[in-house]
Amino acid sequence: MKNVIALIMAGGKGERLMPLTQSRSKPSIPFGGIYLLADLTLSNCINSEVYKILVLPQYKSQTLIQHLETGWNFFSPSLGHFLRIVPPQMMKGDKWYQGTADSIRQNLEMIEAEKPSHLLILSADHVYKMDYSRFKRHHEKNKADVTIAVIETAKDQAREYGVLQVDEKFRVTGFQEKPKNPATIPGHPDTCLASMGIYLFSADVLLDLLKTDDKPDFGKDILPGILSSHKVMAYPYRKENKIEDVVFFTDSEGTRAETPMEVAPDSGYWRDVGNLDAYWNANMDLCGLTPYFNLYGVKWPMRTSPRQFPPVKTLSVQENKGETLHGMSRDSLVSHGCILGGGIVRHSVLSYNVSVHRGVEVDESVIMENVDIGRFSTIKKAIVSEGTKIPSNTEIGIDPAKDRKKYKVTPRGIVVVTKNDFN
Repeated sequence: MKNVIALIMAGGKGERLMPLTQSRSKPSIPFGGIYLLADLTLSNCINSEVYKILVLPQYKSQTLIQHLETGWNFFSPSLGHFLRIVPPQMMKGDKWYQGTADSIRQNLEMIEAEKPSHLLILSADHVYKMDYSRFKRHHEKNKADVTIAVIETAKDQAREYGVLQVDEKFRVTGFQEKPKNPATIPGHPDTCLASMGIYLFSADVLLDLLKTDDKPDFGKDILPGILSSHKVMAYPYRKENKIEDVVFFTDSEGTRAETPMEVAPDSGYWRDVGNLDAYWNANMDLCGLTPYFNLYGVKWPMRTSPRQFPPVKTLSVQENKGETLHGMSRDSLVSHGCILGGGIVRHSVLSYNVSVHRGVEVDESVIMENVDIGRFSTIKKAIVSEGTKIPSNTEIGIDPAKDRKKYKVTPRGIVVVTKNDFN
C-alpha cells in the first residue's frame, strides 16, 4: 500500500444528527465511549498499512482538528508517511468544498506532488472494519479503473444510498443515487446493492476525470457518467472482507483462553451513522457478551487520542433506612473518569467523566462526556449530549408523550437530551 493515498471526507454537516452536531461535525461525534467516529476510518487505514492520509474537513471542524493534532500526530515524514488536515483553502476560487469530487479537485496539486498509484476515497463517519489491502488486490486483479465497495441492504433502506446494478462478474452496469425506486438484485426483489461510499481509483484515471469534468460529486455526477467509458467494478464487502483476530473465552477450567480466527465475526459489519437512530443502534451494537461490533480486537485495534482521566470508580452507598445501593454496570462500556455512586448502568455506553448518583438507573442509553445524572433518576433508551446536568428524580424514556413535550424524540422512540433542555 506504499503508493496509495487515502482521502478521508470529513466535512459532513450531519444535519440529521442534530442536536448532537450543534457545535461539531458528524465525524467528530463521540462513539463507543472514548472514540470519535473518524477514529474508525483512520484505524482501518493504519491497520491496512495506508500511511499517506489527507483528511478533508469543512463544517464545524475545530473539535476534529484538535483531536487529530493531539492524538494522530505520529507519522514519520522521513519514511514518506503523513496525515495532513486539509480544510478548504480556496486556491482556485472562493468556494467551499462543493462535494466529494470537488474537494479532491481543489487539492490536485498536493496529490500529484506525491505521485500516487491509487487514490482511496473514504468517509469519516462510518462504523466498520475493512482491510483496504484486500480491496486493492481485488481492484488490480480485475484491472479496474474504479472499484466501489458495496453491501447488500433492504430495498426500503436503499433509498438513502447509491444503488448499483452489476453483471455476473460484478462489473457495474448501472448507478442510481438515492433512488425512490431502487433496482434490486436479480432473484432477490427485496434486496439491493448499496454503495458504501468507499472508492478505489487508479490515480491517473481519477486525476484525468477531475481535470476534464467539473461536476462536484462522485455518486451523483461522475460515476454514473463513466460506466461505458471506464471499467467500474463492485467489491462485495461481506464476501471479500476478512479481518483476522483473536477471540477470548473461558475454558473448562475457568481460566482465560484464546482462539485465533481467520475471519472475525464483525468482518461484514458496516453501519452508516446517518441519523440519530442509526447512531444509537451502532453504540448498542458494542454492548453485551458477543457484540456485533467488537472494539476489543487484538489484530485490528481501534485507535484514538487518549484522555487523561482516572479509572472508573464504583461505590456502595447507604440510604437513611439502612438500605445499601451498589454502584455497578452490566453489559456496558464505561469510560475513564466515570463514578457509579450507588447507581446502576445496564447495556449502555458511557463516555468520559460521567457521574451516576445513588438510586439512578440507566438502561440502553448513550451518555456522552461530562454528564451528571442526579439521584433517583431513570434514563431509558436515550442519548444524553455532553455537559448535561440531569436533576434528581428525572424520568427520561418512560413516558413517550411527556418526553415529546420537552425533548427531541426519534422515529424509533429514542429520547435525545441536551444541556439546553434543563436551562
